[in-house]
Amino acid sequence: MKINNFLELKDFQKIIIGNEKIELDESLLSRVNTSFQFLKEFSKNKVIYGVNTGFGPMAQFKISDEDTHQLQYNLIRSHSSGIGNPLPAQEVKACMLARMNTLSLGNSGVHESVIYLLQELINRDIVPLIFEHGGVGASGDLVQLAHLALVLIGEGEVFYEGERKSTKDVFEIEGLQPIQVEIREGLALMNGTSVMSGIGIVNAYKANQLTDISIKLSCAINEIVQAYDDHFSEALNGTKRHYGQQKVAERMRAHLADSKLIRKREDHLYTHFEEQEKVFKEKVQEYYSLRCVPQILGPVLDTLEYTEKVLENEINSANDNPIINVEDQHVYHGGNFHGDYISLEMDKLKIVVTKLTMLAERQLNYLLNAKINEILPPFVNLGKLGFNFGMQGVQFTATSTTAESQMLSNPMYVHSIPNNNDNQDIVSMGTNAAVICRKVIENAFEVLAIEAITIVQAIEYLGFQNEISSSTKELYDEIRKIIPAFSDDMVMYPYLEEVRKYLKSM
Repeated sequence: MKINNFLELKDFQKIIIGNEKIELDESLLSRVNTSFQFLKEFSKNKVIYGVNTGFGPMAQFKISDEDTHQLQYNLIRSHSSGIGNPLPAQEVKACMLARMNTLSLGNSGVHESVIYLLQELINRDIVPLIFEHGGVGASGDLVQLAHLALVLIGEGEVFYEGERKSTKDVFEIEGLQPIQVEIREGLALMNGTSVMSGIGIVNAYKANQLTDISIKLSCAINEIVQAYDDHFSEALNGTKRHYGQQKVAERMRAHLADSKLIRKREDHLYTHFEEQEKVFKEKVQEYYSLRCVPQILGPVLDTLEYTEKVLENEINSANDNPIINVEDQHVYHGGNFHGDYISLEMDKLKIVVTKLTMLAERQLNYLLNAKINEILPPFVNLGKLGFNFGMQGVQFTATSTTAESQMLSNPMYVHSIPNNNDNQDIVSMGTNAAVICRKVIENAFEVLAIEAITIVQAIEYLGFQNEISSSTKELYDEIRKIIPAFSDDMVMYPYLEEVRKYLKSM
């Protein structure tokens, strides 16, 4: 894929998920070189933050010309201070691509060697060691991006062919040369929102998967109970003017189009009503977790769509400081590194994913509770009641995991703590928000895996294999390849993990 200017999220997916190689367009390199040459000339005999001054609250100190290059190295090394778990490879690659893209806009004054080396690291699948903890989200992802910059100057560590190795050794194996700091490469690399954005892009991709899975499982449960079709009909959902709700209902209709189990109200309660009946044998309406799927998952879809728009805007923006403007022949100082846009979106995304998880947990409870579904044995137990346990054990896991996500859904966006000698007096905590959002997303896959197994067991008990929709049948068949129908109790955790992996590959 040739990189020139605007990158869409689908481009990230091709590169990060699909491992497509990237090429640099000549116009991109020309733009970078023009910006670099301008800053080199413009900064002479002027005070430019981060070029010939200290950083943060130390910006009042002028740096001598002979020390300006060492200043950048000092910044990178001193801020390579992250700790905790390493970020997953996909997130780091997304971060590198986001950083490369923003530095390529020509607003950063970096040498082209930075762009070239980032390209090589992405294409050769060399993943810098970047830790989860360290960034406060303004001035950008300083600590995490310092670990990226550390690798670009040939230091630190990387993941290479599945192993954690020193950057120096890997560069020697691959014949790569570290960058040489020219003017402000250290600050330009570190001063931005690319880590929170990179994690956010992967989060959005996974949240899309979860939404699709949740719709499919919700459809399957409606088939299991032989629900009426009016709650996902176009006529009903068209009376509420929310795009997400209407889209979810539309996807449900498509999914259930060839189901032999979904009923029409006019064929039953509207035509076979006997006046002497005082208590109806069949339910007039389903529980909310089955009937209100478009209204519950609609906001998830709407939120996700807006989050993707914000992420796309951010990765195609100049988000460091100062901003180099060749056209104006000027250098502007400000705060484009502030991560509030991403922080807020990650908080919103984790809230709606938690709600999706809560929906799954309630649907699971409906299937497991014979007193409310009235069609299945307790805990969808295909064995001997009292002697076997069915899905009883895994419900504890689903409930506790959902509870954790509910707690984690408290926002990071409003948890600013001043630091940096109060220079950074209000910050975004955007990287924390993105990391916690990822945890909530991973929790959702676990709960949906448990729900999926339960649905398949319910279809087995009812003998509906030949009556469910073709879409549900496909899901049924794939899960049955992983876990056979069971009546005797067995150790569940290996199956849960394999079904979770399958859902993440959909």
